Amino acid sequence: MLRSRGAIDQMAKETFRGSIPVHLLYDVENDVWVRREESGAVTVGATSYGAYFAGEILAFTPKRPGAEIERGRSLGVVEVAKTMVAIHSPLSLRLSAINDAAIADPALINADPYGKGWLVRGEPLRWETERTRLVPYGTYEQHVIGVQPGAEILR
Repeated sequence: MLRSRGAIDQMAKETFRGSIPVHLLYDVENDVWVRREESGAVTVGATSYGAYFAGEILAFTPKRPGAEIERGRSLGVVEVAKTMVAIHSPLSLRLSAINDAAIADPALINADPYGKGWLVRGEPLRWETERTRLVPYGTYEQHVIGVQPGAEILR
């Protein structure tokens, strides 16, 4: 997620305190997580750190189911403060579902990013080659601590 000016100002005042689940994969560049489902589909969401960094999310507008999105392209946008921020896809995928609850109540993305605040689900188009760009918990945790020394990672 891109960082809004308000979020950067917030970071100067507060230290990140949040969870990073061990069982997920992470896109360090875009602060999003990926969970591979038994069906082979993937669920994608903003990390707690990405949501913290973005600031209070006021609106979420995803692409429509059926859309094919290339890795690195926008899977939707969030509105924060007075800015629209693109959420970049960690994988090339064909969207199969969007989180209507997060559209109706975008505060879920900040409050429960790994649960009720997930963003989209889809079928990965190039899982075998693109999954190598995703990192496990420990690597993502080190990224967060490297960007913000003193961050408190909850388990």
